[in-house]
Amino acid sequence: MDLKDKVIITCALSGAVANRTQCPYIPYTPEEYALEAKRAFEAGCTVVHIHARRPDGTPSYLVEDFKNIVDAIKAEVPEMIINLSTGAVGLPREQRIAHVIELKPDIAALNMGTMNYAKYSPKRKNWVFAFEFINSIWDIEYFIENMVKVGTKPECECFDLGHIETIYPLMDKGVLRVFQVSIILGVVGGASADPRNLVYLSTRVPKEAEWQVIGISKEQWPLIMQSVIIGGHARVGFEDNFYLPNGEMAKSNGELVESAARIIKEVGRDIASPDEARKILKLDEARDLAHNGN
Repeated sequence: MDLKDKVIITCALSGAVANRTQCPYIPYTPEEYALEAKRAFEAGCTVVHIHARRPDGTPSYLVEDFKNIVDAIKAEVPEMIINLSTGAVGLPREQRIAHVIELKPDIAALNMGTMNYAKYSPKRKNWVFAFEFINSIWDIEYFIENMVKVGTKPECECFDLGHIETIYPLMDKGVLRVFQVSIILGVVGGASADPRNLVYLSTRVPKEAEWQVIGISKEQWPLIMQSVIIGGHARVGFEDNFYLPNGEMAKSNGELVESAARIIKEVGRDIASPDEARKILKLDEARDLAHNGN
């Protein structure tokens, strides 16, 4: 198959919000992250998205915790493409980007706008969590500029139409050049996980950018199928969803990747290898921006 028929599977191994009271299989220690990354890789994943934790499971934004996790994963799966999060609430922007500057990952994700970020439980008639996620235009530029300086490719996480539209002035200004887009559906405060939203939002992604869908909770599976049909890539993992298409809780990230791979093949596309994923994502071009002095 041509590269245009290949689908990249990203796995978000743990996230920063959920814990083992909700899903006992979420990795906490570097060794657990590495084992989960290996399981995901063997099932077809070529990119892991990482939020760091302390070994007791507490979310962490310390460079040393990111480093320990990345080192463990690379020792277990050297071919894996590393994607680090910069998402955080209430931290200064310098701390949110410090691990990217130090570790120079292949990709780093940044959120493309300020928003309410919440999850609602109809069963409880209450919020599971709700907070303000602050991402000013100035902070967005700051994150991108620092990523480019170290050769890391920005991943623009977009929860709504306005987030995608913010990309265009940043391109015009020359801040965004080599980048990719994630369309995230199902967070309260952003666009809902309605398939019609994915269809329209995908048409507003700049044509030169690769994009993937991130569906939250059980709506993830039909959105993945729709994404790969219309030309996108897919993300799964315990950060986004604990459950397999049949409703059973996954016992590993690998099981979630297996389900995504099955959907991708059923609609006539194929899974990208690590080398193919690097070419599709133009990671060498992102590195060259740093080597050429931006």
